[in-house]
Amino acid sequence: MVFNVDSTVRAQAAQVRLVAFDFDGVFTDNTVYVMEDGREAVRCWRSDGLGLRRLAQLDVATLILSTEVNPVVTARARKLQITCQQGLADKATALTAIVKERHLTFAQVAFVGNDINDRECLQQVGLPIGVRDAHPDILEYLLYRTQALGGRGAVREVCDLLEWAYAGSLIQH
Repeated sequence: MVFNVDSTVRAQAAQVRLVAFDFDGVFTDNTVYVMEDGREAVRCWRSDGLGLRRLAQLDVATLILSTEVNPVVTARARKLQITCQQGLADKATALTAIVKERHLTFAQVAFVGNDINDRECLQQVGLPIGVRDAHPDILEYLLYRTQALGGRGAVREVCDLLEWAYAGSLIQH
């Protein structure tokens, strides 16, 4: 796959060693099904898992940072075998701690979000990404906006973009 992005996006994507994702509206289409007993269910995109595994093969770490505390987020993260932190009142502080713990710089980090509670994370990282249907108030902070909607292939698109950029950086060196 070839992406129509400028050289800045490609160069930044090739540096990424960690991708942090919001969950609702990124892994999901922002729809929630509420059962009579209060349990919730969401829709996710099946091919995200393969994209995430391919990033892991490139030693690009992935994780979910979510404001919500919801068993469905835990279940999806477990299925995808990625780290998940939930109940975060301040995702930016959590992301800062993770970056320091992993001895990375923010230039080596991408964040994928969709709404105003992602703004601070988007402002911190080297590669701020939003899904196609992201809230208009965060668009000015994005370096890349997916063609796919949240929960409709956006996560896989991000994975493919990073893999493509990484492969291109190997060819250039």
